Amino acid sequence: MATTTIGAAPDSRAERTRRAIVQAALEVFLQHGYVGATTDEVAARAAVSKQTLYRNFADKEHLFADVVLDATVTVAGDLAAAALANLDGAGDVPEALRRFGRSFAAGLLRPDVIRLRRLVIAEADRFPDVARAWFERGFEQMLGTLGAALQRLADRGLVTRLDDPRRAAYQLAALIMYEPMNTAMFGGTDAAPDAAELDRIVASAVAVFLAHYGTDTARGGVRRRSSTR
Repeated sequence: MATTTIGAAPDSRAERTRRAIVQAALEVFLQHGYVGATTDEVAARAAVSKQTLYRNFADKEHLFADVVLDATVTVAGDLAAAALANLDGAGDVPEALRRFGRSFAAGLLRPDVIRLRRLVIAEADRFPDVARAWFERGFEQMLGTLGAALQRLADRGLVTRLDDPRRAAYQLAALIMYEPMNTAMFGGTDAAPDAAELDRIVASAVAVFLAHYGTDTARGGVRRRSSTR
């Protein structure tokens, strides 16, 4: 997944101003945390007056909530798009799942996403509604999209035993993300696995997933790929 500026493209002067404030606030919150961030620095980075900032956001608390929710929608949308692009219409299910897994892991391991995830966790007690929205409108919504894509594969007879698509999506995501995410979250973003190691993690995750959910053809595709290594 390519690194992009969080947020939708502006289409008016007022929206451009708001987007500039949100992007500046994101940078300040990620750099200093909630407590260390100041609206003075946000306004300076956004090249707006404090009056303009407060005309768009009532206070620092509302600004923080809007920044996190804005980022949540964008990150979740990117991850959901990766699921749809790689799985819908797929013929080679193991390879489609590996492509999805690589896009999914790369999106979650982006340094800005890791820092934002840490920030939300650090402020979860202060802003429980923001933390809940980060999960419900972000990761959980993306898993709904992934589950629906997996169900469409099942409807085509390409995966089996999909009694609960949402749970299957959780299982696939957990197999892919648990190891590299924990490494990056607690070992630093520079400790995240390199591309080759991430490929191995994703390939192993897909093999485990298809051992339960795959058809004989899909499992055979995993075995053939492994035998050529």
